[in-house]
Amino acid sequence: METPVQSPVPAKDHGSEGTFKIIAFAGLLGILALIHFLDPSFYPQIIHLARGGNIQETVGFLRSFGPWAVAISFLLDVFINAAGCLPSIFLSTANGVVFGLPLGILISWAAESVGVILSFLIMRYFLRSTAEKVIAKSNNLQRLDEMSSDNGLVAMALARTLPYFPSGILTCLGAISRMKLRDYIIATFVGKFPSTALEVVVGHDIIHFRQHMDRLAILATLVILAYGLLLYNRYKDRNA
Repeated sequence: METPVQSPVPAKDHGSEGTFKIIAFAGLLGILALIHFLDPSFYPQIIHLARGGNIQETVGFLRSFGPWAVAISFLLDVFINAAGCLPSIFLSTANGVVFGLPLGILISWAAESVGVILSFLIMRYFLRSTAEKVIAKSNNLQRLDEMSSDNGLVAMALARTLPYFPSGILTCLGAISRMKLRDYIIATFVGKFPSTALEVVVGHDIIHFRQHMDRLAILATLVILAYGLLLYNRYKDRNA
């Protein structure tokens, strides 16, 4: 009696995946276009505020929304961090001034975390397949990719604790690695809190320099020591 031949497992339909990515990308562009249609001044205003870094202007912009200022600030911070190409420090500083330190820290931390997680999902979906092809050609990259799967949570959490470090770089590195989404979310929320809190407090104290010069001096010293320690460890590793 002949054993029935099992049908091979169907190969991954790259054509369907490519089509879905095109549809998803078109949908994303559609959302961005809809925002522009509803409020043509939205993008120019955000770019102007981000590039100018005028804190007083940003404070006035948020306060103009009255009781909706918290929701507007949150959504703007999410958008800026999801885009990954604009700095959000001006908004973090304004949050501390407008809402006070506890609420300003909470809004900035939550919004920045949600924004970089959305950015991670977008980058992971569109870039990971391309990254896999590049990684497959290098043994060193393969080892790093495996390490990101095993130890990615700790490494990303530590990297996120660094204040004023370009967030988009860390998001991109995480997205093209094998790091699990769950680990990235945990690492982001854990690591983002101290760095965001420091940025809000420092920004707030710079605006109110005379009232908080002692605390500002201590925080500035801590930031310098943190970056100095990081650079020292990198130098030590290179010369080991």
